[in-house]
Amino acid sequence: MPRTPTTSDVFNAIAEPRRREIIETLAKRGALTVGVLVTTLGLSQPAVSKHLGVLRQVGVVAVEKQGKQRIYSLEAEKLKVVHEWVKSFEQLWDHQLDGIKRKAERLAREQAK
Repeated sequence: MPRTPTTSDVFNAIAEPRRREIIETLAKRGALTVGVLVTTLGLSQPAVSKHLGVLRQVGVVAVEKQGKQRIYSLEAEKLKVVHEWVKSFEQLWDHQLDGIKRKAERLAREQAK
């Protein structure tokens, strides 16, 4: 089965670690220019622009032109599909954490004896 193009699928777009860094930076700092992202992330301007282009195509970031600058902001609601998918695994993590807690409590009781 052919792979879905990166630019049409949020999951594929955010699979790239640098794109996740851009998303995290915009989430923490708010709307930023390409120049600020370049400085913050230590990437070249063409690399940041390319990643922003992919994120724009899937709707994860929006751009607003202010004079000669373009300001990029996060469109977090577009990540909801990822959140919903990951959330379906939450019960597995809770089950594992409960098991770890029970084991730790048992070991603590044994050591206290």
